[in-house]
Amino acid sequence: MKPPKQSQPPAENAEPDFEQELGEIERSLLSLKERYNQVQRDRLSKAEWQQRFNKLNHNKHQTPEIKAELRQIKQQLEVLEINLESQLFSWVSLKKPFWQAVRFGGMGVIIGWILKSCAG
Repeated sequence: MKPPKQSQPPAENAEPDFEQELGEIERSLLSLKERYNQVQRDRLSKAEWQQRFNKLNHNKHQTPEIKAELRQIKQQLEVLEINLESQLFSWVSLKKPFWQAVRFGGMGVIIGWILKSCAG
């Protein structure tokens, strides 16, 4: 009679993998928190620059210095706008993948029906 094979329980084998996955999740969470903080700072900064821009733009006496400052503020606002375009998550970013899934999923169903009718 053969003695039963002794092997390690599955929990012990999975422990290093779990620790590695947990470390990756922690790093991803920290990265997400950093990005969220950056977005919040950029939104605040954008509001401040926009307020300054509006204040200077409504000034009746626009000197060359004011015009130069308005150009600089406009450039700064454009940079902030680009940074904010890549926000954490937006429904608009899901629009293209959603319609691709609908299109290709629909084509798969149609092709499946055609193949089934040819085979049957």
